[in-house]
Amino acid sequence: MFIPQEFIRKKRDNKPLKKEDIEEFIKGVSDGSVANEHISAFAMAVFFNGMSLEEKTNLTIAMKNSGNTLKWDDLDGPVVDKHSTGGIGDVVSLMLGPMLAACGAYIPMISGRGLGHTGGTLDKFESIPGYNVYPDDALFKKVVKECGVAIIGQTSSLAPADKRIYSIRDVTATVESVPMISASILAKKLAEGLDTLIMDVKVGSGAFMPTYDLSRELAESIVEIANNAGVKTNAILTDMNQCLAYNAGNAIEVREAVEYLQNRRKNPRLHKINMALCSQALINANLAKSKDDANKKLELALSSGKALEIFAKMTSMLGGPSDFCENYDKYLKQAPIIEPVYTPQSGIVESMDTIAIGMSIVGLGGGRIKPSDEIDHSVGLENVIKLGTKVDLHTPLVTIHAKDQASFEEAKRRVLDAIIIGDTKPEVKEIYEVIS
Repeated sequence: MFIPQEFIRKKRDNKPLKKEDIEEFIKGVSDGSVANEHISAFAMAVFFNGMSLEEKTNLTIAMKNSGNTLKWDDLDGPVVDKHSTGGIGDVVSLMLGPMLAACGAYIPMISGRGLGHTGGTLDKFESIPGYNVYPDDALFKKVVKECGVAIIGQTSSLAPADKRIYSIRDVTATVESVPMISASILAKKLAEGLDTLIMDVKVGSGAFMPTYDLSRELAESIVEIANNAGVKTNAILTDMNQCLAYNAGNAIEVREAVEYLQNRRKNPRLHKINMALCSQALINANLAKSKDDANKKLELALSSGKALEIFAKMTSMLGGPSDFCENYDKYLKQAPIIEPVYTPQSGIVESMDTIAIGMSIVGLGGGRIKPSDEIDHSVGLENVIKLGTKVDLHTPLVTIHAKDQASFEEAKRRVLDAIIIGDTKPEVKEIYEVIS
């Protein structure tokens, strides 16, 4: 008989956990025989003692197997996905999915909502009227097969044990555990039935992990576990010391994504990171022989309009307007107050507290303070100033989209506090390294 206390004691005393014991623990999480107190104690023991690669892999697979695993036997190409640890203006998924699909990959992307200061892909798609982020399995599979990509939310059938464990970690100060974060991310991703996965792990003032070393540790952990579980995986460490796109906020990020796919307006920094993630995915999936080959295919996907066509078809099949890409301004809500914020002094934009920038969007109503909060999709920050930009008293740092004057003033205060103007031009990077 499995006794949770004995299992927890082993991890507390830093003794190795057997595969079958981990499976029994996760089974108990799923059927309720393991109590919240057991999960909390186990998470704290892992927080302090860590886990071996074998333990992390067994935990991930057990969590994946707590629900359904998608199968794609009827597809004629590789099944690929990307996951980001999140940031401000991180709109990559909206372009990456259609671009990879245009190059012959299939992307069943299970995405999440905003967490803390970070924006959520599901919240962005819910800016589009009618878009169903929780379709049934039959529609999800139909969209993936016919469009090549479907971007939806986690259903109750995928890795349900993770959902329960995460909710307890969230209120017991055990979220920042690399083994538990790795298992949580990968349980859902492996349940998608992937051939290959690309991880975008953020570094900098807006990253989830507070230091470069911890971001790198998380990237290495995910790559090790996923490859050990049979899914070819790379991680790319990318910069989050400033807003990734021109804009940050749900509806205005969707608008920027469509304009990118239309070849109308591409933020160079966003484009570089998106292309790096896409090209690595194509190489891993054997859809490109080299980075140059991948980049040519991806640029053709954009210039031909094929990626835009796939985005439009996916949006329509999941309940959005059939003419959304032609008439997005007709459908995306616009905030009643749209006003710029000017710099109070001349100089160079030296640094940015990117978490504070994200929290200014939360304060506007574009994120959640508590899980039950309703999102205002219209609010956000437009044309966020880039690091290294020379500014004077007539230079807007950002244009705020707000629902009322009070929230505008609060966001203005946060933005002015977050952006540091000085005399030194900072070193700016986009990509730090690739972990294989």
